[in-house]
Amino acid sequence: MVKLQKEVKTTKFENVFQQSLVNLIFTYHWSNQKVKDILSPFDITTQQYNVLRILRGQYPSPSTVNLIKGRILDKMSDTSRIVDRLIQKELVEKKVNGYDKRAVDIIISDRGLALLKKMDKEVDFSTFIAPNLTSEEAEQLNVLLDKMRG
Repeated sequence: MVKLQKEVKTTKFENVFQQSLVNLIFTYHWSNQKVKDILSPFDITTQQYNVLRILRGQYPSPSTVNLIKGRILDKMSDTSRIVDRLIQKELVEKKVNGYDKRAVDIIISDRGLALLKKMDKEVDFSTFIAPNLTSEEAEQLNVLLDKMRG
């Protein structure tokens, strides 16, 4: 029996394409849990981490909620709520735009930058992938995933 079949407790799939999709979804949830576990000591969610990295990429320029929405990995996220939580944690600051009073600028705070700098030194997301895949296999996986999305 294939490893996936054991893990999802099924004996067969309709076809190899259905198996691939189930495997992809199963692997997404598996890897998402691994990332959550890695981020947990920093009291930050995967979506918050993603937003902080987007803001650091824009720094020192401010961002908008719409810019973050366009770049966030999880498109179903409530970006405004994530930003509000980051403001409560003092990792992000929100200010009225100097040119357009209706617009709001969002910028990563010094505390947010310090947290990401610390995480850059202590967090290695490859720890749960590298033991199982070679660099060449990881490159091939990236090619296949890009190809799957068309």
